[in-house]
Amino acid sequence: MHLDPFELHRPASVEEVVSLSGRLAGQFDYLAGGTDLLPNYKMHLNLRPHLVALEDVPELRGHSLDRLGAMERLADVEQDRGLAAAYPPIGDAVREVATPLVRSSGTVGGNLLVETRCFFFNQSYFWRESLGFCLKADGDRCHVVPQKKKCYATFSGDLAPALMAVEAEVEVAGGEGRRRFPVERLYDVGGDGIHRTTLRPGELLVAVHLPVHSRSRPGAYLKLRVRPSYDFPELGVAASGTMDGTRVQRLRLAIGGAEMAPRRYDAMTDRLVGETLSADRLAAFALEMERSVRPVHNTFLLPDYRKRMVSVYVRRAIERVQAGGAK
Repeated sequence: MHLDPFELHRPASVEEVVSLSGRLAGQFDYLAGGTDLLPNYKMHLNLRPHLVALEDVPELRGHSLDRLGAMERLADVEQDRGLAAAYPPIGDAVREVATPLVRSSGTVGGNLLVETRCFFFNQSYFWRESLGFCLKADGDRCHVVPQKKKCYATFSGDLAPALMAVEAEVEVAGGEGRRRFPVERLYDVGGDGIHRTTLRPGELLVAVHLPVHSRSRPGAYLKLRVRPSYDFPELGVAASGTMDGTRVQRLRLAIGGAEMAPRRYDAMTDRLVGETLSADRLAAFALEMERSVRPVHNTFLLPDYRKRMVSVYVRRAIERVQAGGAK
């Protein structure tokens, strides 16, 4: 495998990035840590003639209890014990991303916008050519659910559910200026494995903003994968909330790794507010969550197994909230 020729651009400010994105419209990719993009380029997956490297943009760096820069390395976030204590789901999720070597290069923004994955997409060019390509790269049909309208590649990031659970917001910049909105609105749950975000063409993810009101709130992120390290999530469940004894005061629950986009289930968790969450009630709620998720056969583990594990991981994550985040 090799990288085909491309032109590399190195802007030094957000404003320069936005200007380049307008000039190169449709002909470029943003290059952050490169841990996912460059291997995909080596397999000739959706190549672009231009790469806009974000390494030299100072505004995209740094992290605190209030803000995570989009270009902040996951390893640097992982090493901040104060941040992990303030936002337990984030601490859990960062530790679960790939391997230490990948986390030393991978970034916050890169994990939020990581490419969706699928048996039929993440293969060499020659393998895909022999099969007949797919909607996501070079072809005109989906091989997971055979039809020609919708891509069923699965969301494969870890940070998104955790950030949704703590009610974080993202800041983006583009030709129409800057805007800030909740992390859950970054993803289009009505889209597919290709059109999965609400970002406008060329928009740049600048930072994640962390809310004071959820700081030190108990929570957890739990990940199902084939190997204990390295693998992308087959399922990721994040929970964050407050309890008055066994009575629910506030609960946020988000799931990733099961469908084309991660999502938060406010309508379901809001019904629990004021309830005493007994073991039986929690088990019943976890089964409700299981029924709401519809994985397909495009990852290593079978859909039925991943679906059944939803209730197990939801129950465990909420139990961590009940226990005050204790492991």
